[in-house]
Amino acid sequence: MTRTTETPLTRPAPMPNAGRAWSMLGLGVAAQTAGTVFVSAPAFLIPLLHTERGLSLAEAGLLAAAPTLGMVLTLIAWGALADRIGERWVIAGGLALTAGAAVGTILAPGYVSLGLFFLLGGMASASTNAASGRVVVGWFPKHRRGLAMGIRQMSQPLGVTVAAVTIPTIASSAGIAAALIVPLILTALLAAACAVGIRNPPRAAPATSPSASAAALRPVNPYRSSSFLWRIHAVSILLVVPQFTLSTFGLVWLVTELSWNPLTAGVLVGVSQFIGAVGRIGVGVLSDRVGSRVRPLRWVALAAVAVMLILAATDAAQWGAAAVMFVIATTVTVADNGLAFTSVAEMAGPSWAGRALGAQNTGQFIAASLVGPGIGALIGLVGYPLAFVAAALCPALAVPLIPKADAEHDRL
Repeated sequence: MTRTTETPLTRPAPMPNAGRAWSMLGLGVAAQTAGTVFVSAPAFLIPLLHTERGLSLAEAGLLAAAPTLGMVLTLIAWGALADRIGERWVIAGGLALTAGAAVGTILAPGYVSLGLFFLLGGMASASTNAASGRVVVGWFPKHRRGLAMGIRQMSQPLGVTVAAVTIPTIASSAGIAAALIVPLILTALLAAACAVGIRNPPRAAPATSPSASAAALRPVNPYRSSSFLWRIHAVSILLVVPQFTLSTFGLVWLVTELSWNPLTAGVLVGVSQFIGAVGRIGVGVLSDRVGSRVRPLRWVALAAVAVMLILAATDAAQWGAAAVMFVIATTVTVADNGLAFTSVAEMAGPSWAGRALGAQNTGQFIAASLVGPGIGALIGLVGYPLAFVAAALCPALAVPLIPKADAEHDRL
């Protein structure tokens, strides 16, 4: 296992309190779930915007990509702030700003202003993505991080689940503004809860030495010591394409291609996201058991290629199993995130974890922001089956980029 050294003159961090560690994890999961509800909400407005409001899939996909684009602009900045001041106020403050943006979406008079507030809300909600991963790494020992990060990574599919079962139903019956009250309430409540409940994890303190130079005490940049982080970032960018293809267009595919009603389709999307969330825990536990993050990551990438191709085949052949295959594909394509996040945090170390996780998310959300308009346009040109095949090419390209061995920071 490749290792890097940040500084030889450190005192070990205090042993984290187990009960507090789990409570911090719970708050982190709830916080990111609330942020994810806001970010994923416009994707579940696509059927209404496309079938009733006259927007093309590419136009509706562009609106759905606005929060993701906003996250891209601020993830690294939020991570750097978390490295500097800790997680508590980054998460709480970011959620409070997200709630403010949600108010703007409710009051927006048109699609342009709606997209602008989605963009601003995405910029604010990035705080939870950048900082909640640091909470896991700081409060949990190495042999439990796979499990803990798997639980933390439930946030995204859980947030999508909440949005799937609420947003389309409320929007179809009461309008877009009424549907967006859901993320407003969740982000406002969690902002207050995190401000009160989150505590920054204990950090190792540098030991004093009269002979120690400033250069010796300066944290080593993990991006310069090896190519490991760069490769994990690239792999994650590729693996996010099939994941966001299904989460963005799954609902409209079920409604327009399989003739499901929006409520039933939303329930299926929510169920598939929940199963995917549980699957992330299982993959995290597996990585703890096998003592590796990158080996299970390779298995997930290969499985993603297979399930997307099978989904394309079942859709093209109009088999009745297409909906079942959609659930399986959704479960598989969300399974990689916790593995990659844990690997990045362990390699980066406590002084770089916020920025590294911010960079990790930035790459993923750049790709995700392109999925909406890009895959939407592709579906319009060639249909869903070939679009699913195109999405399958991305995990295929990721497999040879996955490092053969794990790497971690000496102090983690």
